[in-house]
Amino acid sequence: MSKETLTIPNISCGHCVSAIESELAEMEGVTAVKADAATKTVTVHWDAPASIERIRATLTEINYPAQ
Repeated sequence: MSKETLTIPNISCGHCVSAIESELAEMEGVTAVKADAATKTVTVHWDAPASIERIRATLTEINYPAQ
């Protein structure tokens, strides 16, 4: 299992957290997602077929690009 914490500068509220967690949780292979508006981060745990590239691409698609 892989894990990474990404910085998402435009997380600003609970809606942002919910949107990010919902979208990433639907990805095949993602096993856990925890977003935090206070720290502007999202921590993702995954196995194949998910990948950090696919996770970053999904975040960009939903207008929460990771830095």
